[in-house]
Amino acid sequence: MTTLLQLGEMPPYLQELFNSEYAFLVLLLVFVLEGAMLMYIMPSELIVPGAILLIGNTSRLFAPENLLIIGIAVLGATIGQCVLFMVAKRGGRDYLLGKRWFRISEERLDKFDGWFDRWGPIVVPLSNTMLFTRGMLTVPAGFSELDVRRFVVLSALGTLSFEIILASLFVFSGRLL
Repeated sequence: MTTLLQLGEMPPYLQELFNSEYAFLVLLLVFVLEGAMLMYIMPSELIVPGAILLIGNTSRLFAPENLLIIGIAVLGATIGQCVLFMVAKRGGRDYLLGKRWFRISEERLDKFDGWFDRWGPIVVPLSNTMLFTRGMLTVPAGFSELDVRRFVVLSALGTLSFEIILASLFVFSGRLL
C-alpha cells in the first residue's frame, strides 16, 4: 500500500517508512504503547492528528486512509489497555506502584480508584474520551471485578470516540483556517 506523504522536507528514510506498508504497523505499535500508558515521549492527543498529517487525508474526515488510522488507533490502544488491565488484575496495586515504568503516584491512583468506586465501569469509556484522563481508569478497572470482555468493549468505545473527536478537530480546523 502506498500513501501520500504530506510533508515536504523530511529525511529520505522517514519518507520511505511513511510511504511503505510498515507505516500502519508502526502506528499500531505506537498505539499499543499509548494504551498501556508507556508512551511518555508523545502526548496521545497528537498521534492521530500526526498520522493523518503524515499518511492520511487532511481534506476528508471519513476518507478510507483516515478510517484505517482511526481503526488502528482503536485496536492498538485497546490492546495496550487490555494488557495494562490484566497486569493490574493479576499484579495488584502494590505491584504496579512498585514498578518504575508505572508513573502514576499513589495519590493520583487513589483519586481514580475513587472515581471508579463511585461511578463504576461507565467511567472507562468516559475517561478514554477525555483529555488528560485518557486510560487512567484502566488500572482501577483491573483492580475491580470487571470482566475482561466488558472492559475491552468499554475501552474500545471510549477510544473510538476520542480518536473521532481528535480527527474531526484536526481535519475541520484545516478548513476553518
